[in-house]
Amino acid sequence: MTSGTIIVMSDKMYEELALERSIKEKFGVDADIRQAVVFKVPVSHTAEATLFLTSKKQLFLYVTGQSKLLLSDIKKIVARMGLKAEVYMPPKGHPRYFDEIGEAKFREVFPGRSHIHESDLVFYKTLTPYNPALVLISEVNGGEVYQFDADATSSWRLAAKFTYRRIRTS
Repeated sequence: MTSGTIIVMSDKMYEELALERSIKEKFGVDADIRQAVVFKVPVSHTAEATLFLTSKKQLFLYVTGQSKLLLSDIKKIVARMGLKAEVYMPPKGHPRYFDEIGEAKFREVFPGRSHIHESDLVFYKTLTPYNPALVLISEVNGGEVYQFDADATSSWRLAAKFTYRRIRTS
């Protein structure tokens, strides 16, 4: 029986290593996974998420899906999981990714506008394609993390109890 557990543990370690590599490749973030709070839990009919703590005590949420995901979808997922986002990480090499796509979408709707204010782009940034997504989490609301469950009355059920609040230092 013990050999079965060793195989399962090594599979999980392999998956965590693959996740670390994927995050480094796509977002340029060194995410040394110290503890997975929830691993590949469903967050919609077609998407799953992994919430993990790094060795630097940062809490990240990694979301990936089979269908198209937008920044607005990721924001809803973060909120419904009971989390508070601090930073939505842009893809590696594109620090202004959300601003650029938001501005392009805004110009499609309003081609003649020359003076574009940041407040004009708030909605259009949410239309940015964002799959996979990496979010730096600042807080777990009420110490409870939720996952999608189509059979539950609210479509969400408790996945894990985990207390976390990031304290900002200067």
